[in-house]
Amino acid sequence: MLARSRRLTAALAASAAAGGFITWGVAGAGPASAAAGCRVDYKVTNQWQGGFGADVTVTNLGDAISGWALTWTYTAGQSVAQAWNAAVTQSGTTVTAKNVDYNANLATGGTANFGFNGAWNNSTNPVPAAFALNGVACTGAPATGSPAPSRSTGSSPSASASPSRSTGPSPSQSASYPPPPSSYPAPMPVAGDTGVHDPTIVKRPEGGYIIAYTGNNIALKTSTDRVTWRNAGAAFPSGASWTLPYTGNSPSLWAPDISYRNGRYVMYYAASTFGSNHSAIFLATSPTGAAGSWTNQGLVIESRTADNFNAIDPNLYVDDQGRWWLSFGSFWSGIKLVQLDPATGKRSDSTIRAIAGRNGGAIEAPFVSKHGAYYYQYVSFDLCCKGASSTYRVMVGRSTSPTGPFLDRSGKDMNSGGGTEILAGRGSIHGPGHEAVLADTDGDYLVYHYYADSGASYLGINHIGYDGGGWPYLY
Repeated sequence: MLARSRRLTAALAASAAAGGFITWGVAGAGPASAAAGCRVDYKVTNQWQGGFGADVTVTNLGDAISGWALTWTYTAGQSVAQAWNAAVTQSGTTVTAKNVDYNANLATGGTANFGFNGAWNNSTNPVPAAFALNGVACTGAPATGSPAPSRSTGSSPSASASPSRSTGPSPSQSASYPPPPSSYPAPMPVAGDTGVHDPTIVKRPEGGYIIAYTGNNIALKTSTDRVTWRNAGAAFPSGASWTLPYTGNSPSLWAPDISYRNGRYVMYYAASTFGSNHSAIFLATSPTGAAGSWTNQGLVIESRTADNFNAIDPNLYVDDQGRWWLSFGSFWSGIKLVQLDPATGKRSDSTIRAIAGRNGGAIEAPFVSKHGAYYYQYVSFDLCCKGASSTYRVMVGRSTSPTGPFLDRSGKDMNSGGGTEILAGRGSIHGPGHEAVLADTDGDYLVYHYYADSGASYLGINHIGYDGGGWPYLY
């Protein structure tokens, strides 16, 4: 877009399952097409109010089989929502998980693993009552397992109207991810006050989350569990008079970037008007992140109509050496990077680096995060802010240096229009973009906005997985 005026909920209708870790085992006779014995390891990997994620491993203790179906029964109203590595269906209390193409064959002693997200009723969440593999019961005493996880963490993929199949719970601490899905996943379910535009997120050191987003005087939301959100006022409830020369006297401030650094909250945010690159990025700090607690620390960088860049969409990242960098930009000559002084949060020199561009085309909303050996630069291509007609999509490239060059999967430099797509509109999810990455204790998450058929913008969250080559994907 050309500098902008930024602005399903899906909650699982049923309640969700899970409860710790349990192993059922052993042998029995059965038909030729069935396993002669089996063991099932059922582990809850994540649990939160109304939902949970589970990991299941089935071991064939009998003759080799080609094609399997594992069944179990829930006893407390739980339901399965979405799954990966197996085709899972539910009829009443009975759940059936069938193999997919790549894990159909189970040798003697062989295992198949799959996972799913589900819903439970928040009062009890027992493990399934019985398992059977190809109709043969997997019986035996439960083995000692891990305790049930805290209900304060996690969330699950959305049951929205999108036709895409969502996959995966939060990755385990061992960073084992489900395979990349065949289509883009739906957003994970969120609830409460979920209308946002250009969201950025930070985890509080004491627990819980803050989202800051485009709105009058920077709008705020909070959540205790990353699922249910509530409105939390504005960063500057008395107004931000210092921004008015850039906004045409509008109170709307754009695309904040919020983080927690050195015992305080740090926020960079933009002031501009549609179609103009007379823009500015300011810095504010807060001891608590709450509405009204923010103090303006002044101008960081501005762009004028004579400049070839646009000073909006800021993103702060800190490299492995502790150096601070601010990426920013929209249209014009693309995404820029300046170095900051960590002591002040302001520029440390006059150098402006180019790190992504489309020769004047639609690119904006940079976000750089580190995972493993790479710095990943996420950007939004194409057009925002057109409601259901928006064409935003999320692209990524990576570099071993915080200053680039950032290359896409094919090796194309993002300064030459490169970028590997990891999310785009589909079904009733329109124009997903203006992304941020949350590195949480249970894995990385992409946080973004998208438009519903009504044209309203909502919060989207998905897990980030990394394939064998280290490239991110959503599930």
